[in-house]
Amino acid sequence: MSVDPHTDDGMSSSASVLASELIKQSVPQHVAIIMDGNGRWAQGQGKPRVIGHQAGVKAVRRAVRTARSLGIPSLTLFAFSSENWRRPDKEVGLLMQLFFTVLQREIKLLHKNGVRLNIIGDISRFSDKLQKKIISAQEQTSQNNGLVLNVAANYGGRWDILQAAQKLAQQVQSGELSEEAFTEEALSEQLSMQDQPEVDLMIRTGGDYRISNFILWQAAYAELVFMDTLWPDFNESHFKDAVTTFATRQRRFGLTGSQIESLQT
Repeated sequence: MSVDPHTDDGMSSSASVLASELIKQSVPQHVAIIMDGNGRWAQGQGKPRVIGHQAGVKAVRRAVRTARSLGIPSLTLFAFSSENWRRPDKEVGLLMQLFFTVLQREIKLLHKNGVRLNIIGDISRFSDKLQKKIISAQEQTSQNNGLVLNVAANYGGRWDILQAAQKLAQQVQSGELSEEAFTEEALSEQLSMQDQPEVDLMIRTGGDYRISNFILWQAAYAELVFMDTLWPDFNESHFKDAVTTFATRQRRFGLTGSQIESLQT
């Protein structure tokens, strides 16, 4: 399904009320967003791609603010995939610099608002300076009990499953774990975000229809919403419309629609 929501200005009063009610009735416990379109947004304005990434930071702030206002417990943002290293060296370098700057600049505001920052992915490939900044930012917010903001950096869904399987394999080899105990539940406990709800809603901006190796296990039953909107233009209205779409869908988890309806009566 492709959704390109408009601002609230184009929504009738009755439709706006209905959307608000739907959101209240069914707020997703975990939302993941593939933030796509920064480069194309900049190129469309005749600007360098890095300008699009800088504009994307503002969209991140809006998304975090909206998630907090809606009472969503967990928000996961795909910032830098393990495949993004293939981009031009100059762009990768600028992205790393931007990541460091944003961490340094935003962490105080996140902490003030009770947000717990959690970086997922293999950070060992980052510079020592950036690794230290990531660890420091996580430690500073580790006791916060508000929104959990997961930022996927040098992350890939296949990598996540592989590293979890390797940990269990090592436990089996050492005798700490029996082969019979190598189960889905045991594997889940070794994945990123194992202490959080599975993803209910995945949003992708930018107009593409794929999940690009993002949280493959955790989003197994997620509702997918694809938007033509480029990430720097993503705002509160877009976020709420995606949540409204989620609220209107019947989630069956392998059951039939009739079975779900009978459970709700």
